[in-house]
Amino acid sequence: MAEARIDKWMWAVRIFKTRTIAAEACKKGHVWINSAQAKPSRMVKAGDVVQVRKPPITYSFKVLQPIENRVGAKLVNEYMENVTTPDQYELLEMNKISGFVNRARGTGRPTKKERRSLEEFMMPEFLGDFDSDDEEE
Repeated sequence: MAEARIDKWMWAVRIFKTRTIAAEACKKGHVWINSAQAKPSRMVKAGDVVQVRKPPITYSFKVLQPIENRVGAKLVNEYMENVTTPDQYELLEMNKISGFVNRARGTGRPTKKERRSLEEFMMPEFLGDFDSDDEEE
């Protein structure tokens, strides 16, 4: 049965831009094969499920065919199947929508647009309701 190194396979099917980045992800514990943490030299075979943690979500890929040579983007579907659950993609969308709330440290002050969005998000819509209660007393 054909096998390939996990770092080479992830680079070959374009999960990571370089093999070095793929190997570092394995070393940092961001890659699992069949629910077991993987080192860069771990071998994958057809049928294995590879999970890759790229914050804020965890992608899941099923190995259809192990390869070690990089292929074109159009051919990637022959070598892997994306089995990431839809709730992970919802998490990604929520993170994009609310991205202004969790600003990265050191990115500076918010722009005027970001500040207005933040104020709109933090301001309760029912603020006018409290005035009517005071008039009745």
